[in-house]
Amino acid sequence: MFEKFRKKSPWILHYNAGSCNGCDIEILASLAPKYDLERFGIINTGNPKQSDILLVTGPVTLKSRERLVELYSQMPEPKVVVAIGVCTCTGGVFRKMYNVKAGVDRYVPVDVYVPGCASSPDQIIDGVVQALAILEEKSKDIEKPKRLFGELTNNSIFTNRREMAKKIKHEKN
Repeated sequence: MFEKFRKKSPWILHYNAGSCNGCDIEILASLAPKYDLERFGIINTGNPKQSDILLVTGPVTLKSRERLVELYSQMPEPKVVVAIGVCTCTGGVFRKMYNVKAGVDRYVPVDVYVPGCASSPDQIIDGVVQALAILEEKSKDIEKPKRLFGELTNNSIFTNRREMAKKIKHEKN
């Protein structure tokens, strides 16, 4: 039921894990009227419990690691993570510093990587469009009905009490 609404109006949550703010400025530029990421129905929200897509920028630092995992776990399924910038993907120039752990994919599963230092708004929009396609696929997988006891056949829909009684009688003997 919610599949068509999720496709038409996904909500994003932007989290800065310790970046230099270059990628953050580009995300805000992609939301501005010149590039207009909102034409896809996307709303930037601050609540992880209402978000579908997590945009992460910056390398994962010691202080941001726990918060990142907490935000990811608060998001409802299906969810998509987009790593924006080379620092988010691999740690970048901050990789060997004492307070930087690594890229974001060591702590949360990443679906789309958007490389660049700082990624351009066009690249960010392409990454979010890819995330929308992944979100749609994940929504289809979640909303498939599950069968507890295997596939139903036409014979199993209608119960034949005579045949069941014969089987029970046969099993007792």
